[in-house]
Amino acid sequence: MFHVVLIEPEIPWNTGNIGRTCLGAGAELHLVGRLGFHLDNKLVERAGLDYWEKVKLHRHDTWEKFLESLPGDAELFYFSTKGRRILWDADFPKGAYLVFGKETAGFPKKFYELYKDRMYRIPQKDDSIRSLNLSTSVGIVLYEALRQQA
Repeated sequence: MFHVVLIEPEIPWNTGNIGRTCLGAGAELHLVGRLGFHLDNKLVERAGLDYWEKVKLHRHDTWEKFLESLPGDAELFYFSTKGRRILWDADFPKGAYLVFGKETAGFPKKFYELYKDRMYRIPQKDDSIRSLNLSTSVGIVLYEALRQQA
C-alpha cells in the first residue's frame, strides 16, 4: 500500500479527485497543515463522488505531527517542478509516502533544501507550462509506483 501526502491543498475538487484515485489504487491519503477548504465541502464530495467516505484519510495539523506519525522505516518521495531528478529514476518500495505541495506555491521553501536528494519531477515535453494539475500529477506518480510493484 502506498500513501499520498498533500501539504496544504487548496482546491477542493483536486483533493476529492485525489481521494478517489487513492481509493482505486488502494492507497491512503494524508492531508497535512491548513486546508484551503473544509472537508465537508460539497466540491470535495462531488469530485470524490460517493467514494469519498470510503477513502482511508488521515489528517495531520502540521508537518512535524505528520513526521511523528510515521514508522521509523518510512520512505518519503517529494514531487515538484523544481526536482533535480525525474520520476523514472525513483525506485518506490511498498509503503512509500508520495509527497506533494500545494497547488499555487508548491512546498515550503525549506523543503527544497532539506529534501533535495529525494525530490523528483515529472518530465514534460514542453517547458512552456509551469506544471501539471495536482490531481493529474498524483495519478501519474501513484500509478508508476504501483506499476513498479506489479
